[in-house]
Amino acid sequence: MEQSKANLSLRKDEEIGYVRWKVHVDRMLSLLALILLSPLLISIAVAIKLSDWRAPVIFKQQRVGKKGEKFHMYKFRSMRTDAEAELEKYLKQNEIEGAMFKMKKDPRVTKIGRLLRKTSLDELPQLFNVLKGEMSLVGPRPPLPREVAVYTPRDQKRLLVTPGCTGLWQVSGRNELSFDQMVELDLYYIKHLSLKQDFKILCKTVLVLLFPKGAY
Repeated sequence: MEQSKANLSLRKDEEIGYVRWKVHVDRMLSLLALILLSPLLISIAVAIKLSDWRAPVIFKQQRVGKKGEKFHMYKFRSMRTDAEAELEKYLKQNEIEGAMFKMKKDPRVTKIGRLLRKTSLDELPQLFNVLKGEMSLVGPRPPLPREVAVYTPRDQKRLLVTPGCTGLWQVSGRNELSFDQMVELDLYYIKHLSLKQDFKILCKTVLVLLFPKGAY
């Protein structure tokens, strides 16, 4: 019994150290990425603006973070400005089982938006969320409030850690996986928290960006 308590205490200390390091590494890498990718970010912003001068370049959407805290996640706009209002119309055409909505040929997505989504470039503004401490570079996908509203107690465990820009779901098939498979991957990630695991996921993310599969 004493040995078991000692192991639990050691694991807790390791997790505390991991979280502290993770916050510093996340902010340092996200700032570096924003600086190095600034020409690309500007080019994408210009392209979006030229496609529709009146529409905003950045799309802000409320998401649920660690322990249920809500925040606004940033993305490059890849849909028409009336996309949110039209969502109800397409819910019955959802192609993923569970508390998540995805359509391969979503008519709300713009032409440039399809390219951005295919290459995951629409996700780049989330680096600002990382700088603000609302997201991490690696972690579970941040869900929408309407998704969390129908979560089971098991699904709720995804909210135990800070959500990430990338994670096991993104590098393991993404939209080709079911919601339950995504939850299973997230729970595995949470159970085995480590900087080594984060590093492996970041390396795999680079490969996924170069050879996109399952993104739409």
